[in-house]
Amino acid sequence: MKKLKQAAALLAAASMVVASLAGCGNKTAETAAPEEAQGSAEGTWKIGGIGPTTGGAAVYGLAVKNAMELATKEINEAGGINGHQVEISFEDDEHDAEKSVNAYNSLKDWGMQMLVGTVTSAPCTAVVEKTHEDNMFHLTPSGSAVESIKYDNAFRVCFSDPNQGVASAQYIGENGLASKVAVIYDSSDVYSSGIYEKFAGEAANQDFEIVAAEAFTADNKTDFSVQLQKAKDAGAEMVFLPIYYTEASLILKQASTMGFAPKFFGCDGLDGLLAVENFDTSLAEGVMLLTPFAADADDDMTKKFVAAFEENYKDTPNQFAADAYDAMYTIKAAVEKANITPDMSVSDLCDAMKTAMTEITVEGLTGTITWTADGEPDKDPKAVVIEGGAYKAM
Repeated sequence: MKKLKQAAALLAAASMVVASLAGCGNKTAETAAPEEAQGSAEGTWKIGGIGPTTGGAAVYGLAVKNAMELATKEINEAGGINGHQVEISFEDDEHDAEKSVNAYNSLKDWGMQMLVGTVTSAPCTAVVEKTHEDNMFHLTPSGSAVESIKYDNAFRVCFSDPNQGVASAQYIGENGLASKVAVIYDSSDVYSSGIYEKFAGEAANQDFEIVAAEAFTADNKTDFSVQLQKAKDAGAEMVFLPIYYTEASLILKQASTMGFAPKFFGCDGLDGLLAVENFDTSLAEGVMLLTPFAADADDDMTKKFVAAFEENYKDTPNQFAADAYDAMYTIKAAVEKANITPDMSVSDLCDAMKTAMTEITVEGLTGTITWTADGEPDKDPKAVVIEGGAYKAM
């Protein structure tokens, strides 16, 4: 399979980045002037996080929050960042854009100097307007829509939607996974429709045919019998699902009920499928997804992270956790490269971070990462398959 950076070169896109947390819990605010937020009076780094810890996307937000907490604990125990301790505060946005903006304002009142978030794309796209106005450094672990980092103050750790669509089509084609592929996507969601658009474009260059492309919307996402029947009637050997795990769990169940058993392939939105409440995980056997992280990888860094995460949170970390962990260490690397201190204003910190981000290389859980000035990361993709109720590297 071609490397993701090759896909990025073709599309002028890339991906990555970071999200949320609160090991210290929400703090009482130190106010900052709206035009020019001042530095931390305590001499600590105050990093905010935003993402869903309740609602249908909570698996993502909780993973980000916990990984940020874990990374912060490690960083502080090792002496902090440039000799200063790190304090984090995380706000729940329930995967809602308006609530995400409200969360951002609350974190500003708390004294936030940098933002890791938001976790999902639509809220992130709303919040980046605010961070841009304030010239606050903004790193999202998992906001993958192109518009989520549209300004020069914003960067990401995750793959962008265009890269996920292109890389998925290349992976399917170059590995000969199917000759007839159907797609079921959410036309009302920027994440899903963005991936589908680029997937369809790249499919024309690959040795497979899209035999059905069936949409649903946020108002009609519980009954997928029509979409599945059309995929089955078209002879689809594989169904591509650029959607979130909740809807995917319903599709897998309904496909099984109707006796339709194609291969299923998805992107990072499927990460969390095995944690859906009351879902029969045997239905996910053989499901493949593109992801930069596999918890069963045997490198020392991954093994140490997985062991610590499982010990602290009684759960196996997913890609969102890995992206968030990398995000915290990315901030550390960029701060140290810029040689900045927490007494500086939010705007001055951001200006220094913009330059530093293009000069650092992070050896992270999700690969070796560099960034360009447009905020996009460059790293290689990986794919995993679900076997025996667990994600296995392919």
